[in-house]
Amino acid sequence: MRDGEGTQATGTLIAIGGHEDKEGRRTILREVARLLGKGRLVVATVASHEPEGYFDGYKRAFADLGVTDLVELYVKERAQTALPETLRLMEGARGVFFSGGDQLRISSTLGDTPVARRVMEIFAAGGLIAGTSAGAAAMSDTMLVKGSNAESHRIGDLHMAPGLGLLPNVIVDQHFAERGRIGRLLGAVAQNPRELGVGIDEDTAIVVRGDRFEVIGAGGVYVVDGAGVTHSNIAEAAPQRALSMFDVRLHVLGDGDSFDLARRRPADMPEMRETRALEADAAGERGAQPGG
Repeated sequence: MRDGEGTQATGTLIAIGGHEDKEGRRTILREVARLLGKGRLVVATVASHEPEGYFDGYKRAFADLGVTDLVELYVKERAQTALPETLRLMEGARGVFFSGGDQLRISSTLGDTPVARRVMEIFAAGGLIAGTSAGAAAMSDTMLVKGSNAESHRIGDLHMAPGLGLLPNVIVDQHFAERGRIGRLLGAVAQNPRELGVGIDEDTAIVVRGDRFEVIGAGGVYVVDGAGVTHSNIAEAAPQRALSMFDVRLHVLGDGDSFDLARRRPADMPEMRETRALEADAAGERGAQPGG
């Protein structure tokens, strides 16, 4: 994403495939806490029609990780995004965390509002924007809203909409392997071959800095590249026909692997891996001390 001046934004994005660990090692939430430092974290529960319980769960999960300045942002209607009390919640925020639910609620409720502009400002100033499940899907320019799971993609069975635009030229899907979503991600890329399709498993995330991301967590990340596709029936076939697509490229990445979005190729980003390993060792030593 780029700010209004046309310069590269300096913040970090974390897109999570959903169901991140909140009680064990908490690898992903630990990375959120590390990047946040002592700053305020706004937990945006906008994606949920009934947000009760979401915030309390994250408050408990983050407390042991040293993140104690948390506030909940929830608006039911777009009109509430301009209220002074809503915007005050984001004062001094270092990061924003979008919880799960319905990604269309995020984009339709927050898109092009004072809250969305404040999110962009936090990111452009070097802050952290994270999202899990629907919160991850909403980061894309082109957002995957709905499509069938666990089967070959049918031409007319896909719904897409504009997202928040934090992650350009990428379409994010989540709960990926668990819900068998390879078919619908292929369909999304067939419709938008200039964009990379990124499918993220549960308890797995991509940490995006500039034009690169690293994978962290327990599962895999699938990158579908349609730039070299030589044939697709996406525009000609009847709505119930199965998608055909030739010469599509697929990358599968695991924990510690990284990807260059500009070059559309796997890349090496060892510094993040080393930092997390050192911190994990230090945490283990503290936990082993008497009385720890």
